Amino acid sequence: MILKELWVRDMAGRKKWEQLLRIVGVVGPALITVNAGNDAGGIATYASIGANYGYKMLWGLLIITIALAVIQEMNARMAVVTGKGLSDLIREEFGVGWTLFAMVTLLVANIGVVMGDFAGVASSMELFGIPRYISVPVMAFLVWYLVLRGTYERVEKVFLVFTLFFFAYIFSAFLAKPSWGEVGKAVITPTLELNRPFLLTFIGMIGTTITPYMQFYLQSSIAEKRISWKDYFYEKVDVYFSAIWGELVAFFIIISTAATLYVAGISVDSAAEAALALKPLAGEFAFLLFGLGLFGASVLATAIIPLSTTYAICEAFGWERGVNYSFREAPVFFGLYTAIIVLGAAVVLIPSLSLFKIMVVTQQIAGILSPIILIFMIKLVNNPRVMGEHVNTRLQNVIAWLTVLFIIFLTLTLVLVQGLGL
Repeated sequence: MILKELWVRDMAGRKKWEQLLRIVGVVGPALITVNAGNDAGGIATYASIGANYGYKMLWGLLIITIALAVIQEMNARMAVVTGKGLSDLIREEFGVGWTLFAMVTLLVANIGVVMGDFAGVASSMELFGIPRYISVPVMAFLVWYLVLRGTYERVEKVFLVFTLFFFAYIFSAFLAKPSWGEVGKAVITPTLELNRPFLLTFIGMIGTTITPYMQFYLQSSIAEKRISWKDYFYEKVDVYFSAIWGELVAFFIIISTAATLYVAGISVDSAAEAALALKPLAGEFAFLLFGLGLFGASVLATAIIPLSTTYAICEAFGWERGVNYSFREAPVFFGLYTAIIVLGAAVVLIPSLSLFKIMVVTQQIAGILSPIILIFMIKLVNNPRVMGEHVNTRLQNVIAWLTVLFIIFLTLTLVLVQGLGL
């Protein structure tokens, strides 16, 4: 009897360990994707939101969290069911013409965002006295070399390590000592100002959260990991947890600048300016945390965004792709990856170029272009020929379409406000 009980306990313990190992093996793609979304342009956007508008846009993060979770789950489900990336499915279902249109949209959005993230590397290192002419070439080479010489498992582990940098913003928010009552009220009280700066900033907040490259990277990375349907529950946990985590990071960045800079009447236009302004208000430690967070986020994104672009384009046109290949086996994949990194880094090294303008404008472009990619996704995930019985539920479709329509509404409103003076 005792032996039987020991055997049962041993088997239960083994099952728990096996389950834990399966979770660890599956978790990763969504967390990396969401953290890459909180890149240099995103941090600059969130920092300027807090400094310039206080807590007024926090309610938007709650809506974006729900939308992001639903959209990323659609991505993950398509990857697991079909075993293919998003651009593969777009080509198969919509043809070469629409695929070319989607890839041009992605390329335009992503090249700009890569420039913004190398600008983030430059800005963060300049806070610590390292000029951009050293930091940008060195980091460009390191992220290029990591992907060129690494396996997918090794590259993913490095990316996951860089997600630890985002804890810096949680600590900096608590160091700012905000009024949590005011924060709670702002989260549940919608505020929308119909003027150009507010709308541009709001679109930028959406653009840095639900971006074209995130959809392509997540689906491609899950497909490359070959996650099966029996493990899909764990991937869904990864998706939902990551959506909440990503928006919590944004939440704490806004709080840290709202509770200090907005209260003090200090307006900033970039994350680097926010870090410097925090120094006398929240202390040296808050400054260091903000600067290190910007650096980690920027480095992660400079690797992820070129990678997502090359995955998508190579999938779309049937070229060999994947980190596990060599340069000789996948020359287009690694050649395009190299070209995007070189171009992104080179532009940032142009003297007298405004790093802030690069970071913010690229986020706005990504926000405006994201509905195009989302419409392709919604059409695909509702196609029974592609998804079988795993098509969207009615509620998922309502949330997904409302997200697309809301972004389009904001963009059209911005055009009316800016162009017609309404």
